[in-house]
Amino acid sequence: MADQRAELTWTEDQIPVSDRFDDPYYSLQNGLEETRHVFLAGNDLPARFAPGFHIAELGFGTGLNMLTAWSEWEKAGQTTPLTFTSFEAFPMEPGDMARALAAFPELASWSGRFLDQWQGGRCDLGTLHLEVVEGDARQTLPVWKAEADAWFLDGFSPAKNPELWGADLMQQVADHTAHGGSAATYTAAGFVRRGLEDAGFTVTRTPGYGRKRHMTRAVRK
Repeated sequence: MADQRAELTWTEDQIPVSDRFDDPYYSLQNGLEETRHVFLAGNDLPARFAPGFHIAELGFGTGLNMLTAWSEWEKAGQTTPLTFTSFEAFPMEPGDMARALAAFPELASWSGRFLDQWQGGRCDLGTLHLEVVEGDARQTLPVWKAEADAWFLDGFSPAKNPELWGADLMQQVADHTAHGGSAATYTAAGFVRRGLEDAGFTVTRTPGYGRKRHMTRAVRK
């Protein structure tokens, strides 16, 4: 288990900002729309959803990305479990999660079910099998035994949290991606794109969300 928890400051608009990385947990403009644009559309979801689909993520944060994906999974008529694995070094307290997620009433049905059961680690919510692996992803991902169909690369800004975007970790992401699988991230930083390319992804720079001009989509060759 991680020995450190998330340390937060809240903006006037009730958006959590990491004290450690001096970076907001999601877009100051609309976190839900950012997730849909970057991580769902960036991975061609929900069109690719199928029984047994597995999403993995770097940076669990508030759980917003997971809840958005889970809601779309159910809306798409999927009845088998979506598997979602997230790697998180500094877990957020459930009370802080609830405070952050209250900003997204569209997700209230899913966030309520999640928060009612969430105590860290694993959580079986019927149509969602969630595991949050606590600790430094540079140590925990290499020993992970599974593969993901889609990756949400959602660490804090590469300029402020470069450890979560290094070439070695991008290689681990590729090594834990199914053939034909994908990855998406809000950043278009050159060293991140090069790391993904060197790891074996075909990388495309596409329009970003909000104030971000570009984002990155990647498909494993």
